[in-house]
Amino acid sequence: MDYKSEMKQLRDILNEAGYRYYVLDDPAMDDYDYDRLLRKLEELEAAHPEEVTPDSPTQRVGGEALESFQQVVHPVPLESLQDVFSPEEVEEFAQRMMETLETVEYSVEPKVDGLSVALEYRNGLFVQGATRGDGQVGEDVTENLRTIKSIPMTLPDKLPRLIVRGEVFMPKNVFHKLNRQREENGEPLFANPRNAAAGSLRQLDPKVCAKRLLDIRVFNLQLAEGKAFSTHGETIRYIASQGFQTIPHKLLGTAEEVNGEIFRLGENREDLPFDMDGAVVKLNSLQDRAIIGSTAKCPRWAIAYKYPPEQKPSRVLDIVVQVGRTGVLTPKVVVEPVRLAGTTVTNATLHNQDFIDEKDIRIGDTVVLQKAGEIIPEVVEVLRELRPEGTEPYHLPANCPVCGAPVVRDEDGAAIRCTGAECPAQLHRNITHFASRDAMDIDGMGPAVIGQLIDKGLVKTPADLYFLTIEQLADLERMGKKSAQNAVNAIAASKERGLERLLYALGIRQVGQKAGKVLAAYFGTFDALNQATVEELTAIDDVGGITAAYIREWLDSPQSQHLIGRLREAGVGMEAVKQVSGQQFKGMTFVLTGALERFTREEAAALIEGRGGKASGSVSKKTAYVVAGENAGSKLRKANELGIPVLTEDEFAAMLEQ
Repeated sequence: MDYKSEMKQLRDILNEAGYRYYVLDDPAMDDYDYDRLLRKLEELEAAHPEEVTPDSPTQRVGGEALESFQQVVHPVPLESLQDVFSPEEVEEFAQRMMETLETVEYSVEPKVDGLSVALEYRNGLFVQGATRGDGQVGEDVTENLRTIKSIPMTLPDKLPRLIVRGEVFMPKNVFHKLNRQREENGEPLFANPRNAAAGSLRQLDPKVCAKRLLDIRVFNLQLAEGKAFSTHGETIRYIASQGFQTIPHKLLGTAEEVNGEIFRLGENREDLPFDMDGAVVKLNSLQDRAIIGSTAKCPRWAIAYKYPPEQKPSRVLDIVVQVGRTGVLTPKVVVEPVRLAGTTVTNATLHNQDFIDEKDIRIGDTVVLQKAGEIIPEVVEVLRELRPEGTEPYHLPANCPVCGAPVVRDEDGAAIRCTGAECPAQLHRNITHFASRDAMDIDGMGPAVIGQLIDKGLVKTPADLYFLTIEQLADLERMGKKSAQNAVNAIAASKERGLERLLYALGIRQVGQKAGKVLAAYFGTFDALNQATVEELTAIDDVGGITAAYIREWLDSPQSQHLIGRLREAGVGMEAVKQVSGQQFKGMTFVLTGALERFTREEAAALIEGRGGKASGSVSKKTAYVVAGENAGSKLRKANELGIPVLTEDEFAAMLEQ
């Protein structure tokens, strides 16, 4: 078989497997075989890039990040729906339809709480996807939509032009996992799946969107050149035949039946993979829709029923505090179990001390609970009239409940966090950061390996990495003796990274890479820094009073001193690395774009800064040079528009040697 035939065969096999997995929910191939065939296709496409096709599963993630989204005018407007809030209003809607039409058939379906988009196909090929926007004009999010595995890149029917409308959403299980990760990392939680989906789809970098694992349900046929249909049901069956996931609907004849189906959908909303923010009622006949018509804002032939938020009281049994990976203390209220929106609720988030103070929540109180966005349990109010005598206002502890270190409140927010450098709750994040490329750059010490080391009790602080043996590492999953030896070598090599890298690796608040460089250059040794007062630190350029206080506070912590002692014992260098570069790039701003082969982005930026220049992320008139690697995108185009000199990687390397 020649390579062209093999590539086509691999594409067909992988696309069919993806369709069965993501659309039919009927996997026909295990992950190992899928990944193996995908790698084979990637290798063939790398060898024959001219044979890469738009429907290849390797094209699901776009290139480099965009600088902005382009506007798209919708050929067929994406109308909004009129909301109704009671069975009586549903009956009034039905009465209006019967006043004009002889017979009426309604389609009733769940309303997905997500972000509405239009998908356009030309001759069966996906060419553009856009957000709803104001219904007339949206934003081009084609590259992000390509990352959604349930959107087909090609269709069986090759119509000249086809546009369908769907709702992009974040599945509930993905949403819960994402929020758990954000909570562990001390990041703000998404209020509901809709916010998470909207924020993900509007990421300028498609790779970020791809990690969010979005999904879609298509619910309307906007345009189909060369096809004619008489009912909504026919259009949905056609859409499904083209490989789209659609929303289930029921056809009903009376207002009573419609209200019954609305009630049934509300009772079973927890069984759906997506969050539901209502039920849609619309005429099934397309001819009837044309007769009824639309207003300037919405169709008269459809309504959206909105369910009222379910609220229930429960008694506060306790308030517990969790410590996330960034050291942020997050309070949760433990309540007597109560059934709410289809699930049993036993606790709810209290966000922070300000939230507790605002509502005056106390242990023993009776509180009203609801699910924010039908997902996250939250306290709506305290029923003060039911408060028992003797309750006390609640305050977060002054010391970390995990390690006992003092806690501090952020100067610029409501977060309260632990200051312990060796706090077990922050261990995984601290070690992962310590070993990361921009910090101590320990190859082979990724999150998965670090997780195993923590689980086995082999590391309790970042310093423990330097005391690991080949035998201990070889015993880890997927490691082996050779990989263990490489890891030990990488750990040993990191001892010579220098003070600036070490200061960044230690995770001192507000001490990033730039501050690490400034402090290392000013003090030269850790011992000199350790003796500095807040006043001396504040006198340094680029070190403000708040940062100086954080540094001094960290240095004074017993946990920090213990960690530094262990690092000294391991032989980690605590002096600044002498810089030998000159100032040939002084006053120049460089922008790096595309894939570089001889340097990583971080290495190239360090070389520029070491020669007095600045590495920027965006092109402007002040840019001196743009260094363009393979697959350079919008930054290269802007450089050409502005007349900015563009360097190849070889030309950049030659400049470094001058």
